[in-house]
Amino acid sequence: MDTKRVGEQRREFLKTSALLAGSAVLSGMPFMGAYAEGDDVIKVAVVGCGGRGTGAAFDAIASGANIRIVALADAFRDRLDEAYTKLSERHGDKLDVTEDRKFVGFDAYKQAIPLADVVILATSPGFRPIHFEEAVRLGKHVFMEKPVAVDVPGVRKVLSAAEEAKRKKLNVVVGLQRRYQANYRETIKRIQDGAIGDIVSGQVYWNSGGVWVRPRTQEQTEMEYQMRNWYYFNWLCGDHIVEQHVHQLDVANWVKGSYPVSFQGTGSRAWRTGKEHGEIYDNHSVELTYADGSVIYSQCRHFEGTSNRVDETFQGTKGRVFLSAGNDGALWDYKGNELFSHPKRGNPNPYQHEHVELFDAISKGEYKFEDAEYGAYSTLTGIIGRLATYSGQVIKWDDALKSNIDLMPERFAWDALPKVLPNEEGYYPYAIPGQTVVL
Repeated sequence: MDTKRVGEQRREFLKTSALLAGSAVLSGMPFMGAYAEGDDVIKVAVVGCGGRGTGAAFDAIASGANIRIVALADAFRDRLDEAYTKLSERHGDKLDVTEDRKFVGFDAYKQAIPLADVVILATSPGFRPIHFEEAVRLGKHVFMEKPVAVDVPGVRKVLSAAEEAKRKKLNVVVGLQRRYQANYRETIKRIQDGAIGDIVSGQVYWNSGGVWVRPRTQEQTEMEYQMRNWYYFNWLCGDHIVEQHVHQLDVANWVKGSYPVSFQGTGSRAWRTGKEHGEIYDNHSVELTYADGSVIYSQCRHFEGTSNRVDETFQGTKGRVFLSAGNDGALWDYKGNELFSHPKRGNPNPYQHEHVELFDAISKGEYKFEDAEYGAYSTLTGIIGRLATYSGQVIKWDDALKSNIDLMPERFAWDALPKVLPNEEGYYPYAIPGQTVVL
Protein backbone atom coordinates (compact mmCIF):
# COMPACT_ATOMS: atom_id res chain seq x y z
CA MET A 1 0.00 0.00 0.00
CA ASP A 2 1.34 3.42 -0.94
CA THR A 3 2.55 5.12 2.26
CA LYS A 4 1.53 8.58 1.09
CA ARG A 5 -2.01 7.35 0.49
CA VAL A 6 -2.01 5.64 3.89
CA GLY A 7 -1.15 8.95 5.50
CA GLU A 8 -3.96 10.65 3.63
CA GLN A 9 -6.28 7.80 4.59
CA ARG A 10 -5.35 8.20 8.24
CA ARG A 11 -5.94 11.95 8.19
CA GLU A 12 -9.30 11.49 6.49
CA PHE A 13 -10.24 8.75 8.96
CA LEU A 14 -9.43 10.92 11.96
CA LYS A 15 -11.22 13.88 10.43
CA THR A 16 -14.44 12.00 9.75
CA SER A 17 -14.44 10.33 13.18
CA ALA A 18 -13.13 13.28 15.16
CA LEU A 19 -15.96 13.24 17.67
CA LEU A 20 -16.06 9.42 17.58
CA ALA A 21 -18.70 7.23 16.03
CA GLY A 22 -19.33 9.64 13.17
CA SER A 23 -20.96 12.26 15.35
CA ALA A 24 -19.24 15.35 14.03
CA VAL A 25 -21.88 17.92 13.15
CA LEU A 26 -21.54 19.42 9.71
CA SER A 27 -23.23 22.59 10.87
CA GLY A 28 -24.28 25.13 8.33
CA MET A 29 -24.73 22.56 5.56
CA PRO A 30 -28.22 22.36 4.06
CA PHE A 31 -30.09 19.24 5.07
CA MET A 32 -31.25 17.33 2.00
CA GLY A 33 -32.52 14.10 3.58
CA ALA A 34 -35.86 12.38 3.20
CA TYR A 35 -37.32 13.75 6.41
CA ALA A 36 -37.94 17.50 6.47
CA GLU A 37 -37.67 19.35 9.75
CA GLY A 38 -41.12 20.25 10.98
CA ASP A 39 -42.80 17.06 9.86
CA ASP A 40 -44.66 15.50 12.74
CA VAL A 41 -43.88 11.81 12.26
CA ILE A 42 -40.75 10.03 11.07
CA LYS A 43 -41.80 6.97 9.08
CA VAL A 44 -39.63 3.86 9.53
CA ALA A 45 -39.47 0.66 7.47
CA VAL A 46 -37.84 -2.49 8.84
CA VAL A 47 -36.12 -4.71 6.26
CA GLY A 48 -35.20 -7.96 7.97
CA CYS A 49 -37.55 -8.98 10.77
CA GLY A 50 -35.41 -11.45 12.70
CA GLY A 51 -34.13 -10.86 16.21
CA ARG A 52 -31.78 -8.03 15.32
CA GLY A 53 -34.27 -6.26 13.09
CA THR A 54 -36.98 -6.50 15.73
CA GLY A 55 -34.54 -5.33 18.39
CA ALA A 56 -33.50 -2.37 16.26
CA ALA A 57 -37.16 -1.46 15.78
CA PHE A 58 -37.63 -1.47 19.56
CA ASP A 59 -34.55 0.72 19.94
CA ALA A 60 -35.85 3.15 17.32
CA ILE A 61 -39.20 3.38 19.08
CA ALA A 62 -37.47 4.02 22.41
CA SER A 63 -35.28 6.76 20.91
CA GLY A 64 -37.69 9.47 22.06
CA ALA A 65 -38.42 10.66 18.53
CA ASN A 66 -41.91 10.76 17.11
CA ILE A 67 -41.69 7.73 14.85
CA ARG A 68 -44.05 5.19 13.34
CA ILE A 69 -43.13 1.79 11.97
CA VAL A 70 -45.00 1.87 8.66
CA ALA A 71 -43.68 -1.17 6.75
CA LEU A 72 -42.14 -4.59 7.44
CA ALA A 73 -40.21 -6.68 4.93
CA ASP A 74 -38.63 -10.11 5.17
CA ALA A 75 -37.87 -13.09 2.96
CA PHE A 76 -40.03 -15.24 5.25
CA ARG A 77 -43.63 -14.59 6.29
CA ASP A 78 -43.27 -16.32 9.67
CA ARG A 79 -40.43 -14.04 10.73
CA LEU A 80 -42.39 -10.99 9.65
CA ASP A 81 -45.42 -12.16 11.62
CA GLU A 82 -43.31 -12.79 14.73
CA ALA A 83 -41.88 -9.28 14.54
CA TYR A 84 -45.31 -7.75 13.99
CA THR A 85 -46.73 -9.60 17.00
CA LYS A 86 -43.89 -8.52 19.29
CA LEU A 87 -44.07 -4.92 18.16
CA SER A 88 -47.85 -4.74 18.45
CA GLU A 89 -47.81 -6.24 21.94
CA ARG A 90 -45.28 -3.77 23.29
CA HIS A 91 -45.66 -0.70 21.09
CA GLY A 92 -48.97 -0.92 19.28
CA ASP A 93 -49.30 2.86 19.29
CA LYS A 94 -46.07 3.15 17.29
CA LEU A 95 -46.95 0.44 14.78
CA ASP A 96 -48.88 1.45 11.67
CA VAL A 97 -48.42 -1.58 9.43
CA THR A 98 -51.51 -2.66 7.60
CA GLU A 99 -51.62 -5.95 5.69
CA ASP A 100 -50.77 -4.21 2.43
CA ARG A 101 -47.55 -2.92 4.02
CA LYS A 102 -46.24 -6.35 4.98
CA PHE A 103 -43.89 -7.45 2.20
CA VAL A 104 -42.46 -10.95 1.78
CA GLY A 105 -39.81 -12.36 -0.56
CA PHE A 106 -36.48 -11.45 -2.05
CA ASP A 107 -37.80 -8.19 -3.51
CA ALA A 108 -39.75 -7.16 -0.40
CA TYR A 109 -37.23 -4.40 0.33
CA LYS A 110 -38.10 -2.67 -2.94
CA GLN A 111 -41.69 -2.32 -1.77
CA ALA A 112 -40.98 -1.28 1.83
CA ILE A 113 -38.20 1.27 1.38
CA PRO A 114 -40.20 3.83 -0.66
CA LEU A 115 -42.77 4.14 2.16
CA ALA A 116 -40.31 5.37 4.80
CA ASP A 117 -38.14 8.30 5.79
CA VAL A 118 -35.71 6.00 7.64
CA VAL A 119 -34.89 2.40 6.81
CA ILE A 120 -33.62 -0.25 9.24
CA LEU A 121 -31.57 -2.84 7.32
CA ALA A 122 -31.14 -6.01 9.36
CA THR A 123 -31.31 -9.00 7.04
CA SER A 124 -28.46 -11.49 6.88
CA PRO A 125 -25.39 -9.47 5.83
CA GLY A 126 -25.04 -10.76 2.28
CA PHE A 127 -28.04 -8.67 1.24
CA ARG A 128 -26.83 -5.47 2.90
CA PRO A 129 -25.10 -3.92 -0.14
CA ILE A 130 -28.12 -4.12 -2.45
CA HIS A 131 -30.50 -2.98 0.28
CA PHE A 132 -28.27 -0.05 1.24
CA GLU A 133 -27.82 0.91 -2.39
CA GLU A 134 -31.60 1.00 -2.88
CA ALA A 135 -32.22 3.02 0.27
CA VAL A 136 -29.66 5.63 -0.72
CA ARG A 137 -30.93 5.74 -4.30
CA LEU A 138 -34.36 6.62 -2.93
CA GLY A 139 -32.96 9.24 -0.55
CA LYS A 140 -33.62 7.51 2.78
CA HIS A 141 -31.75 7.82 6.06
CA VAL A 142 -30.39 4.45 7.15
CA PHE A 143 -29.63 2.38 10.18
CA MET A 144 -27.92 -0.80 9.01
CA GLU A 145 -26.58 -3.65 11.01
CA LYS A 146 -23.00 -4.82 10.83
CA PRO A 147 -21.29 -6.24 8.86
CA VAL A 148 -22.22 -4.37 5.74
CA ALA A 149 -21.05 -6.98 3.19
CA VAL A 150 -19.58 -10.48 2.89
CA ASP A 151 -17.25 -10.11 -0.08
CA VAL A 152 -15.10 -7.43 -1.70
CA PRO A 153 -17.53 -6.55 -4.51
CA GLY A 154 -20.17 -5.98 -1.84
CA VAL A 155 -17.82 -3.66 0.07
CA ARG A 156 -17.18 -1.65 -3.07
CA LYS A 157 -20.92 -1.35 -3.64
CA VAL A 158 -21.39 -0.04 -0.10
CA LEU A 159 -18.56 2.47 -0.50
CA SER A 160 -20.07 3.75 -3.73
CA ALA A 161 -23.49 4.14 -2.10
CA ALA A 162 -21.83 5.82 0.88
CA GLU A 163 -20.47 8.52 -1.41
CA GLU A 164 -23.94 9.08 -2.82
CA ALA A 165 -25.35 9.25 0.72
CA LYS A 166 -22.85 12.01 1.50
CA ARG A 167 -23.87 13.96 -1.59
CA LYS A 168 -27.52 13.65 -0.59
CA LYS A 169 -26.68 14.40 3.06
CA LEU A 170 -28.38 11.26 4.34
CA ASN A 171 -27.61 10.16 7.88
CA VAL A 172 -26.22 6.62 7.97
CA VAL A 173 -25.56 4.77 11.22
CA VAL A 174 -23.99 1.30 11.29
CA GLY A 175 -24.61 -1.07 14.21
CA LEU A 176 -21.02 -1.13 15.42
CA GLN A 177 -22.40 0.00 18.75
CA ARG A 178 -19.08 0.38 20.53
CA ARG A 179 -18.76 3.61 18.57
CA TYR A 180 -21.76 4.79 20.59
CA GLN A 181 -20.64 3.43 23.96
CA ALA A 182 -19.35 5.94 26.48
CA ASN A 183 -16.40 3.96 27.83
CA TYR A 184 -15.05 3.36 24.32
CA ARG A 185 -15.58 6.93 23.22
CA GLU A 186 -13.98 8.48 26.27
CA THR A 187 -11.07 6.05 26.48
CA ILE A 188 -10.23 6.16 22.78
CA LYS A 189 -10.46 9.95 22.77
CA ARG A 190 -7.67 9.94 25.36
CA ILE A 191 -5.62 7.51 23.25
CA GLN A 192 -5.99 9.76 20.21
CA ASP A 193 -4.94 12.72 22.36
CA GLY A 194 -1.68 10.88 23.10
CA ALA A 195 -2.28 9.62 26.65
CA ILE A 196 -0.31 6.40 26.05
CA GLY A 197 1.77 7.50 23.09
CA ASP A 198 1.77 5.77 19.72
CA ILE A 199 -0.01 2.40 19.56
CA VAL A 200 2.58 -0.22 18.64
CA SER A 201 0.70 -3.47 19.30
CA GLY A 202 -2.61 -4.88 20.47
CA GLN A 203 -4.80 -7.93 20.90
CA VAL A 204 -8.52 -8.20 20.10
CA TYR A 205 -10.74 -11.19 20.91
CA TRP A 206 -14.16 -12.69 20.33
CA ASN A 207 -13.91 -16.18 21.81
CA SER A 208 -17.18 -17.90 22.67
CA GLY A 209 -19.04 -21.20 22.45
CA GLY A 210 -20.69 -20.34 19.14
CA VAL A 211 -24.19 -19.50 18.03
CA TRP A 212 -27.44 -21.21 17.06
CA VAL A 213 -27.92 -23.91 14.44
CA ARG A 214 -31.17 -24.27 12.48
CA PRO A 215 -31.75 -27.82 11.23
CA ARG A 216 -32.81 -28.70 7.72
CA THR A 217 -36.41 -29.75 7.20
CA GLN A 218 -37.60 -32.11 4.50
CA GLU A 219 -39.66 -29.62 2.51
CA GLN A 220 -36.93 -26.97 2.22
CA THR A 221 -35.17 -26.18 -1.02
CA GLU A 222 -31.42 -25.68 -0.78
CA MET A 223 -31.91 -21.92 -1.01
CA GLU A 224 -34.38 -21.87 1.87
CA TYR A 225 -32.21 -24.11 4.02
CA GLN A 226 -29.18 -21.87 3.59
CA MET A 227 -31.27 -18.77 4.20
CA ARG A 228 -32.68 -20.23 7.42
CA ASN A 229 -29.29 -21.50 8.61
CA TRP A 230 -27.56 -18.41 7.28
CA TYR A 231 -24.75 -18.13 9.82
CA TYR A 232 -22.88 -21.06 8.26
CA PHE A 233 -22.67 -19.88 4.66
CA ASN A 234 -20.30 -17.17 3.52
CA TRP A 235 -22.60 -15.59 0.96
CA LEU A 236 -24.99 -14.81 3.80
CA CYS A 237 -22.73 -14.40 6.84
CA GLY A 238 -19.13 -13.94 5.74
CA ASP A 239 -17.93 -16.34 8.49
CA HIS A 240 -17.89 -15.28 12.14
CA ILE A 241 -14.64 -13.35 11.73
CA VAL A 242 -16.76 -10.97 9.63
CA GLU A 243 -20.21 -11.25 11.19
CA GLN A 244 -19.20 -11.17 14.86
CA HIS A 245 -15.53 -10.29 15.21
CA VAL A 246 -16.03 -7.17 13.08
CA HIS A 247 -16.70 -5.34 16.35
CA GLN A 248 -13.16 -5.90 17.64
CA LEU A 249 -11.57 -5.32 14.24
CA ASP A 250 -13.41 -2.01 14.05
CA VAL A 251 -12.08 -1.04 17.49
CA ALA A 252 -8.55 -1.87 16.33
CA ASN A 253 -8.94 0.36 13.29
CA TRP A 254 -10.52 3.09 15.41
CA VAL A 255 -7.67 3.03 17.92
CA LYS A 256 -5.04 3.01 15.16
CA GLY A 257 -6.83 5.67 13.10
CA SER A 258 -6.11 3.66 9.95
CA TYR A 259 -6.53 0.26 8.33
CA PRO A 260 -4.16 -2.71 8.01
CA VAL A 261 -1.95 -3.03 4.95
CA SER A 262 -1.38 -6.79 5.17
CA PHE A 263 -2.82 -9.88 6.86
CA GLN A 264 -1.56 -13.33 7.70
CA GLY A 265 -3.03 -15.99 9.91
CA THR A 266 -4.48 -19.42 10.40
CA GLY A 267 -7.83 -21.03 11.03
CA SER A 268 -9.70 -24.31 10.77
CA ARG A 269 -12.82 -26.37 11.45
CA ALA A 270 -11.80 -28.06 14.69
CA TRP A 271 -15.01 -28.31 16.69
CA ARG A 272 -18.07 -27.33 14.67
CA THR A 273 -17.64 -29.74 11.76
CA GLY A 274 -21.12 -31.15 11.11
CA LYS A 275 -23.23 -30.92 7.99
CA GLU A 276 -25.24 -28.23 9.76
CA HIS A 277 -22.11 -26.08 10.14
CA GLY A 278 -21.95 -25.39 6.42
CA GLU A 279 -18.64 -24.07 5.13
CA ILE A 280 -17.34 -21.67 7.80
CA TYR A 281 -14.41 -22.11 10.16
CA ASP A 282 -14.81 -22.23 13.93
CA ASN A 283 -11.53 -20.42 14.68
CA HIS A 284 -9.40 -17.67 13.14
CA SER A 285 -6.15 -16.11 14.35
CA VAL A 286 -4.85 -13.22 12.27
CA GLU A 287 -2.02 -10.72 12.49
CA LEU A 288 -3.03 -7.29 11.18
CA THR A 289 -0.03 -5.23 10.11
CA TYR A 290 -0.51 -1.46 9.75
CA ALA A 291 1.53 0.95 7.63
CA ASP A 292 3.66 2.08 10.58
CA GLY A 293 4.77 -1.51 11.23
CA SER A 294 2.58 -2.06 14.28
CA VAL A 295 0.82 -5.41 14.56
CA ILE A 296 -2.59 -6.10 16.10
CA TYR A 297 -3.29 -9.76 16.91
CA SER A 298 -6.86 -10.87 16.26
CA GLN A 299 -8.43 -14.07 17.61
CA CYS A 300 -11.98 -15.40 17.36
CA ARG A 301 -13.32 -18.89 17.95
CA HIS A 302 -16.48 -20.91 18.49
CA PHE A 303 -15.35 -23.65 20.89
CA GLU A 304 -17.68 -25.05 23.52
CA GLY A 305 -16.25 -25.73 26.96
CA THR A 306 -13.29 -23.35 26.65
CA SER A 307 -12.63 -19.94 28.17
CA ASN A 308 -14.56 -17.06 26.66
CA ARG A 309 -13.09 -13.66 25.98
CA VAL A 310 -14.57 -10.64 24.21
CA ASP A 311 -12.44 -7.50 24.64
CA GLU A 312 -9.58 -5.42 23.29
CA THR A 313 -6.21 -4.37 24.69
CA PHE A 314 -3.48 -2.22 23.16
CA GLN A 315 0.06 -1.19 24.01
CA GLY A 316 1.48 2.25 23.31
CA THR A 317 4.91 3.79 23.67
CA LYS A 318 3.86 5.33 27.02
CA GLY A 319 1.34 2.89 28.42
CA ARG A 320 -1.46 0.40 27.77
CA VAL A 321 -5.26 0.25 27.55
CA PHE A 322 -7.99 -2.31 28.21
CA LEU A 323 -11.48 -2.08 26.72
CA SER A 324 -14.56 -4.27 26.90
CA ALA A 325 -18.29 -4.03 26.28
CA GLY A 326 -18.83 -4.63 30.01
CA ASN A 327 -18.19 -0.94 30.75
CA ASP A 328 -14.43 -1.35 31.11
CA GLY A 329 -12.16 1.38 29.84
CA ALA A 330 -8.84 2.00 31.55
CA LEU A 331 -5.40 3.40 30.77
CA TRP A 332 -2.13 2.75 32.67
CA ASP A 333 1.43 3.88 32.26
CA TYR A 334 4.24 1.34 32.35
CA LYS A 335 4.89 1.97 36.02
CA GLY A 336 1.43 0.66 36.80
CA ASN A 337 -0.13 4.05 37.50
CA GLU A 338 -3.74 4.34 36.41
CA LEU A 339 -4.19 7.26 34.02
CA PHE A 340 -7.93 6.89 33.47
CA SER A 341 -10.75 4.57 34.48
CA HIS A 342 -14.25 4.87 33.11
CA PRO A 343 -17.02 4.59 35.72
CA LYS A 344 -18.58 1.12 35.69
CA ARG A 345 -22.08 2.53 35.71
CA GLY A 346 -21.36 5.30 33.23
CA ASN A 347 -22.64 3.69 30.03
CA PRO A 348 -26.01 4.31 28.44
CA ASN A 349 -27.12 1.25 26.45
CA PRO A 350 -25.12 1.63 23.22
CA TYR A 351 -27.67 -0.29 21.13
CA GLN A 352 -30.24 2.26 22.27
CA HIS A 353 -27.93 5.24 22.09
CA GLU A 354 -27.08 4.83 18.42
CA HIS A 355 -30.79 5.21 17.66
CA VAL A 356 -31.18 8.11 20.09
CA GLU A 357 -28.45 10.03 18.28
CA LEU A 358 -29.65 9.10 14.79
CA PHE A 359 -33.29 10.04 15.31
CA ASP A 360 -32.39 13.16 17.28
CA ALA A 361 -30.37 14.39 14.31
CA ILE A 362 -33.14 13.57 11.86
CA SER A 363 -35.77 15.24 14.06
CA LYS A 364 -33.68 18.40 14.16
CA GLY A 365 -32.93 18.39 10.44
CA GLU A 366 -29.22 17.84 11.04
CA TYR A 367 -26.73 15.88 8.94
CA LYS A 368 -24.30 14.23 11.36
CA PHE A 369 -23.60 10.57 10.58
CA GLU A 370 -21.43 9.01 7.86
CA ASP A 371 -20.80 5.58 9.40
CA ALA A 372 -21.01 3.62 6.14
CA GLU A 373 -17.40 4.24 5.16
CA TYR A 374 -15.74 2.99 8.32
CA GLY A 375 -18.37 0.24 8.52
CA ALA A 376 -17.34 -0.90 5.05
CA TYR A 377 -13.61 -0.75 5.75
CA SER A 378 -13.89 -2.61 9.05
CA THR A 379 -16.05 -5.20 7.30
CA LEU A 380 -13.32 -5.45 4.67
CA THR A 381 -10.79 -5.98 7.45
CA GLY A 382 -12.73 -9.08 8.51
CA ILE A 383 -13.14 -10.28 4.93
CA ILE A 384 -9.40 -10.04 4.23
CA GLY A 385 -8.73 -11.80 7.53
CA ARG A 386 -10.94 -14.64 6.27
CA LEU A 387 -9.06 -14.72 2.96
CA ALA A 388 -5.78 -15.02 4.85
CA THR A 389 -6.92 -17.87 7.10
CA TYR A 390 -8.65 -19.75 4.28
CA SER A 391 -5.61 -19.57 1.99
CA GLY A 392 -2.72 -19.59 4.44
CA GLN A 393 -1.18 -16.77 2.40
CA VAL A 394 -0.16 -13.22 3.23
CA ILE A 395 -2.89 -11.02 1.77
CA LYS A 396 -2.29 -7.35 1.00
CA TRP A 397 -5.10 -4.84 1.51
CA ASP A 398 -4.67 -3.30 -1.94
CA ASP A 399 -4.64 -6.68 -3.68
CA ALA A 400 -7.78 -7.82 -1.87
CA LEU A 401 -9.63 -4.60 -2.66
CA LYS A 402 -9.33 -5.44 -6.38
CA SER A 403 -10.99 -8.85 -5.99
CA ASN A 404 -13.98 -9.61 -8.20
CA ILE A 405 -14.92 -12.87 -6.47
CA ASP A 406 -18.65 -12.51 -5.86
CA LEU A 407 -20.18 -14.96 -3.39
CA MET A 408 -23.80 -14.10 -4.14
CA PRO A 409 -26.10 -16.43 -6.13
CA GLU A 410 -26.70 -15.68 -9.80
CA ARG A 411 -30.38 -15.14 -9.05
CA PHE A 412 -32.58 -14.93 -5.97
CA ALA A 413 -35.48 -17.38 -5.99
CA TRP A 414 -36.51 -20.32 -3.83
CA ASP A 415 -35.71 -22.75 -6.62
CA ALA A 416 -32.36 -21.11 -7.42
CA LEU A 417 -29.09 -22.67 -6.28
CA PRO A 418 -26.44 -20.92 -4.18
CA LYS A 419 -22.87 -21.27 -5.40
CA VAL A 420 -21.82 -23.59 -2.56
CA LEU A 421 -23.68 -26.91 -2.51
CA PRO A 422 -23.44 -30.10 -0.41
CA ASN A 423 -21.96 -33.36 -1.67
CA GLU A 424 -23.88 -36.63 -1.80
CA GLU A 425 -23.36 -37.14 1.93
CA GLY A 426 -24.66 -33.68 2.77
CA TYR A 427 -21.33 -32.04 3.65
CA TYR A 428 -20.31 -28.68 2.23
CA PRO A 429 -16.87 -27.92 0.79
CA TYR A 430 -14.70 -25.69 2.93
CA ALA A 431 -11.40 -23.91 2.52
CA ILE A 432 -8.09 -25.76 2.99
CA PRO A 433 -5.05 -23.54 3.66
CA GLY A 434 -2.34 -24.07 1.09
CA GLN A 435 -4.87 -25.30 -1.49
CA THR A 436 -7.71 -22.79 -1.55
CA VAL A 437 -7.25 -19.83 -3.89
CA VAL A 438 -8.97 -16.68 -2.64
CA LEU A 439 -7.74 -13.99 -5.05
